[in-house]
Amino acid sequence: MHHDRPSSRRRSSHGRGPDHSCPDTPWQDHPAPGYREIFLTFLGLGLTSFGGPVAHLGYFRQVFVKQRGWLSDTAYAELVALCQFLPGPASSQVGLAIGLMRGGLTGALLAWLAFTLPSALAMMAFALGAGSMDGAIGEVLIHSLKLVAVVIVAHAIHGMARQLCPDLPRAGIALAALAVMLAMGGISAQVAVILFGGLCGIWWLSADVPSASTTSLAAPLAGWVSALALLLGAVMLVALPILAAGTDALWADLADSFYRAGALVFGGGHVVLPLLDAEMVGKGLVSEADFVAGYGAAQAVPGPLFTFAAYLGTVAGGMSLWAGALALVAIFLPGALLVVGLLPLWQRLGQHARLRAAMKGANAAVVGLLGAAFIDPIWRSAIDSLVDIATVAAGFIVLKRIPVWALVLLFLALGLVRGSWSLLLQG
Repeated sequence: MHHDRPSSRRRSSHGRGPDHSCPDTPWQDHPAPGYREIFLTFLGLGLTSFGGPVAHLGYFRQVFVKQRGWLSDTAYAELVALCQFLPGPASSQVGLAIGLMRGGLTGALLAWLAFTLPSALAMMAFALGAGSMDGAIGEVLIHSLKLVAVVIVAHAIHGMARQLCPDLPRAGIALAALAVMLAMGGISAQVAVILFGGLCGIWWLSADVPSASTTSLAAPLAGWVSALALLLGAVMLVALPILAAGTDALWADLADSFYRAGALVFGGGHVVLPLLDAEMVGKGLVSEADFVAGYGAAQAVPGPLFTFAAYLGTVAGGMSLWAGALALVAIFLPGALLVVGLLPLWQRLGQHARLRAAMKGANAAVVGLLGAAFIDPIWRSAIDSLVDIATVAAGFIVLKRIPVWALVLLFLALGLVRGSWSLLLQG
C-alpha cells in the first residue's frame, strides 16, 4: 500500500474531491489514509476506548476530527445522527462508517476488526477463566477508567457545542433535547429528540443553508453493493429464524439469536442486554450467574459492549472460541449491512437544502443528547468525591496537550496511587 502524500485536492475513489467552498464539507484538507493507517488508528481506539458508547463517540471525535482531520465536526455529527436512527451498536456503526468513507469496504472491515478485536479477545479469555477485575485494585482501575470517560465526553460536548450550536436557535434545540432526555430517557425519546431537532432545523434554519454546492457524507461504493447489503440484511432476518427452527444445531440458534439482537435493538450498548438475557438465559444456554459475571467483565474492557456476545457465545458453546466468534459476527452484521446500504443514499439525499437544514437541527439535538448521557450515567456513575471532580477538571485541561491513550495511562497510574494510599491508611 502506497503512503504517498497526495495533493490535498486529490479526488477520492468515489469521484468527488473535497469541496473547500462549502463550510459543511465532511472532508478536511488531509490526504486519504492507507489501509495500514486505518487499521492502526482504530486498533489504538480499540485498546483505549473505555467508558461505553457515549464515551466512544468522544474518543472518535478527538481522534478523527481534532487530531487527524478525517472529518469535519458537522459531518461527524451528521454521521452520529444517522447511526442513532439505525438499529445496532451506534458507536461501532460510526467507526465502521468512517472506515468505509476513507477506505471502502476494506477500510470498513479493518476499522471494525481493529476496534472490536481487543475487547472481543478479552471477553473470550474471561469466558475461559483467564481472570477478572474483582478485588480492591480492580475496583480502583475501573473507577479510573470511568473518570477517563467523563473527561472524554466532556471534551467532545464542549467542542461539538461550539461548532454545532453557534446561534440561539440551535442552542435552544440542544437545551430542549437535553431537558427531554433527562426527563424521559430511553431509545424512543432519543429518536424523538433527533426528529424534533430536524423539524426545528427546517422551520428555523432553511434560510441559512445553500441549495447547491453542498457535500454530504460520501462512501466509495457502487449502487448495487449498497442494494445487495440491504437485501442480504432483510433476507437473513427472515431466513435465520426458519433455519434455527428446522435444526437442533447450536450454531444456527446462536446465529439467529445474536443476529436478531443486533437487528432489532436501537442504540446498542446496554439496551441489548434484556434481549440477550432472554435469548441466552431464557433458553438455558447460559446461566444467570455466568451472564451477570460476563456483563461485569464487559464494563472493565475497552471497545464496544456488543463484544459481550463473544463471551456469551463462548460459554454457550461449551468454551468454544468458534461459537464466540460466530456470536460476535452475528450481532454486528445487521448494523454493518445497514451502514453499507444507507450511507451512499444519505450522500445523495444530502444535496437537498431542506434536508441539510434538518441535519443542522438534528446535529444540535445530538449535542443535547450527549449532554444528557454525560449527566446520567457518565457523571453519576463515575464521580464520588471532590477529588474526582478535581481529577476530571485537570484531565480536561491536559487532554488538549496529550493523546487519549496517554490520558488513560495517566489516570490508571493516578488511580493506583490513590488506591495504594487508601490501603495504607486503612492498614
